[in-house]
Amino acid sequence: MNPFILHTLHVASALALFGSLGAIFLGGTGKKGASALHGISLVLILLIGFAILKKPPEGQYWWLVKLGIWLFIGAAPALVKRNILPAWMGFAFSLAAAGYAAWLGYTKPF
Repeated sequence: MNPFILHTLHVASALALFGSLGAIFLGGTGKKGASALHGISLVLILLIGFAILKKPPEGQYWWLVKLGIWLFIGAAPALVKRNILPAWMGFAFSLAAAGYAAWLGYTKPF
């Protein structure tokens, strides 16, 4: 598949993920739909990310760090719901983690 299309879908899934995180953290009436969008977006990000990679690069570990970030962003709503993190901190940490993941994807430092 065209790498440009995969990259566009990956970024669109990330935008949907953070839209759902905002809806979950800020509350409101549509939390069930936002939770579903959160899960669907996470799965799409994972699948499209591996489609972009084609196979995990040998000797490079940046993609494992990105998997850890993916797990944290996936667990962030549960951390907020159980009052381990305040909502604003969960969202801020998720944004910072996503920025770091994007930097890792573009620079591949290690």
